[in-house]
Amino acid sequence: MADQAAQAIDKMSFEEALKELEDIVRRLEGGDVELEKSIEIYERGSKLKAHCEARLKAAELKIEQIVQGPDGKPATESATFE
Repeated sequence: MADQAAQAIDKMSFEEALKELEDIVRRLEGGDVELEKSIEIYERGSKLKAHCEARLKAAELKIEQIVQGPDGKPATESATFE
């Protein structure tokens, strides 16, 4: 995880961030990490979680568009990919 720790979270793909987050969860659940290191990797895990959520939201927005229906109420419509 040393090379992963050096990588900026905002440059990571969803898959890279999720893999590192899963590794962090395993380490913390194992209970063999010192307190200070646990706090450090927990904080990184929190940032990775937020990054994954943002990437998922961005993907969701690309798939759906909000449109105004004939009755004036908002509806969703699948995006067309060209």
